[in-house]
Parts: sequence; C-alpha cells; structure tokens
Amino acid sequence: MVHGHKGFQFQNWARTYGCCPEMYYQPSSVEEIREVLTLARQQNKRVKVVGGGHSPSDIACTDGFMIHMGKMNRVLQVDTEKKQVTVEAGILLAELHPQLDRHGLALSNLGAVSDVTAAGVIGSGTHNTGIKHGILATQVVALTLMTADGAVLECSASSHPELFQAARVHLGCLGVVLTVTLQCVPQFHLQETSFPSTLKEVLDNLDSHLKKSEYFRFLWFPHSENVSVIYQDHTNKPPSSSANWFWDYAIGFYLLEFLLWTSTFLPCLVGWINRFFFWLLFNHKKENSDVSYKIFTYECRFKQHVQDWAIPREKTKEALLELKSMLEAHPKVMAHYPVEVRFTRGDDILLSPCSQRDSCYMNIIMYRPYGKDVPRLDYWLAYETIMKKFGGRPHWAKAHNCTRKDFEKMYPAFPKFCSIREKLDPTGMFLNSYLEKVFY
Repeated sequence: MVHGHKGFQFQNWARTYGCCPEMYYQPSSVEEIREVLTLARQQNKRVKVVGGGHSPSDIACTDGFMIHMGKMNRVLQVDTEKKQVTVEAGILLAELHPQLDRHGLALSNLGAVSDVTAAGVIGSGTHNTGIKHGILATQVVALTLMTADGAVLECSASSHPELFQAARVHLGCLGVVLTVTLQCVPQFHLQETSFPSTLKEVLDNLDSHLKKSEYFRFLWFPHSENVSVIYQDHTNKPPSSSANWFWDYAIGFYLLEFLLWTSTFLPCLVGWINRFFFWLLFNHKKENSDVSYKIFTYECRFKQHVQDWAIPREKTKEALLELKSMLEAHPKVMAHYPVEVRFTRGDDILLSPCSQRDSCYMNIIMYRPYGKDVPRLDYWLAYETIMKKFGGRPHWAKAHNCTRKDFEKMYPAFPKFCSIREKLDPTGMFLNSYLEKVFY
C-alpha cells in the first residue's frame, strides 16, 4: 500500500511558485504509482509528477495528488557496447554522473543544473549550448510511460514511434515516465575558456565562433557593449580551476546582491552595476578544465526570474540588436546581467522549441536580491514581443504568457501532440492550470 501525506507545501527552487497538493506521494515501485493513479481515477483527482522542482514556473504545481519520484532513482542497466544507460525516471543527474563515470561514460551535453531528474529534464525541453548538439531530450533512445489507465507503454524509434516523438518533451501531460534510456558517449574532459569581447564583434563573427568551439555561448551585459565569450571544448589537460572564493563569492555574490538590492531604490544603478561587474569579473581571460559534467554544471546562487525563448539561429543578430535598442529607447527599463545566448541543433520532437530548426536561445534574467522582487514587467513584455516577432518559442519550464493560440502558430505539430495527449489522457488527469493555458 502506498501512503500519502496531507499538508505538504511544494515550492520551486527559486521560490517564485508554490502549491499545496491535497495528497503527496513518494512511491518506490511501479505498483505503487499504479495505486495512486487508481485512487485518482476513483476520486476524480488530478495528478502531477514532480522532479527536482527547478522549473522557474508553475508547470509542476497542483492542488490534486502530487507524486515525487525521488525514491525511484536507480540505474537499471548499463550497455557498455552500445554506450546506453537505462535509469528510473526519478534519478537526479547529479546521482547519475558518478555512476556513468565508473563505466567510463558521460552524457554528451548537460544543462547548468544537475539537481534535476531524468524525466523532468526531458519533459521540460532542457537545453545547453552547441550547434552540433540538440536539447537534452535528443539523447533519449527509449522510455517507458504509465498512462492514466495504468497501462505501461514502451516507446522508442521502433516501438510506438509517434508517441516517442511526443513523449521526449512530454510536459508531464502524457502519463508518468517510469524509465529513460539515454545514449551516452565515452567519458571526456572539457576546457572552458572565457574572454572579453564586444557585442558587435560577436554578432558580426557568429559563424566563426560557432565553428571554433563545440559548446560556444556568450553573455551580453545589458546597458553596455560588453560581452563575455565562453568556449568549452574537449581537452586532455589535467583539471585546473581559476575559481577563487573572494572573487566568486565575496564579490560575485555578496557584494552583487547588496548592490542589486540598493538598485531597487535607485534603478539608475543597474547599468552601472552591469558595467562595473563586467570590468571586475569578466574583463580578462580565464581558463578551467575538468571532467565534462563539472564544467557543464555551475552553481546558481541567486533566486531569480527568467525567460528563455528559442528563435531561428539566423535571427540571432537582429533580435539581440532589437533588444538592445529597446533598452536604449526606454532608459527606465532595467535589465540585470547577463543576457545568456546559447545555440542548439534542430530536432524532430513534436514540442521541442528547436523542432525542425537550428535555434538560438536568449535567456533574460532578473535577480531577487534578499528575496525582493524587482520590477520586471516592462522588460518581460518587450522581450516577449521581440521574441514573437522573430518566430520565437518559449522554454517550457520557464514562465511565459503564451496560450494555445500562440502555440498553434509556433508549432506545426501542435495538433498532432494534442490528439496523442487526448487519446492517452481523455479525462485530463495530468493537467494543471499551467497546462490548461497551453491546451485550451
């Protein structure tokens, strides 16, 4: 028998969204998940599966039953021949890395945060950067899914292929993902090199930067011309780090948080802060090398609000310059640093923001110094307008104001996904208020 808890309060990592599910379950077997779904059907309750809780939106919130998959976190199989690993859906990537390490394997690409589950990372369309690399879900070669009626379906390119193309970015609305099989690569080390540049230089030479470095991204510092270019590439160099507590923490976190808090009373400080911190922390070349997952992941120290849209790669320059001229034309609109710009290969997953096109992700951010919200509405709306103009699609895990009408325009395969969802979950057991905006 699976036991649920009443009175549990869920909050996402950034503490920007929360909810009080009626019952909170932590199943440790497939049978126990089936029991929860049976109860939900009998009592006509909605069900939401939650992973690491890192999504900066209400995509994981529910007032019905919440299933936390933390106890289902085992590595089930490692096929060293094919370099594939099958894991339970609730495993955190942070738990998976050392186990892959032992087999001489690694994931070819990772997002910045590893306290996230295998099923959550793919379901929300998590990405990193590298124009030869797709979003993380493109590394999935098979998965198993329990649908609302308790049936278990195995999906891959050869079994239920249409469902497979939908389920790799599943938004938590097709069923409960039970296992995920990931395509790995031999373990590798990365060297990260960051150096200062200008927005004009980077945008004028975008193609050559993309050719030069396998995992290229850059940070633009709004209210300035400053850019920090970041290359990450395979290396045989021994691990080395330029990390330094004083600069990274005392300056890069504590002083910055205090100054950002001050700027909530004196908004004109923001441009100065962006320029000052670029000069202080990003104005010289830095090199780090380590095993791949330690370079890919970095610590998010700040609670924050973010938006992250994917636009066609060839629109990068136009869109970024338009964002810049919007800020110049409206000096009252404040933008924290950085605007992080990353690149991802196109794929054929139905609701992937990179579906059918190589993409540029443009991530904007507003920090919450000491938990204080900074006015961001003007910046947010102007950014969304620019992204829509250039055919953008929002990151599923991050807050956005889009509705079904928008998604029908953005995604040619949207009706196909909807019909798969309606077939698998006719009563809407796996919906919540976030998903109702998407599908209704």
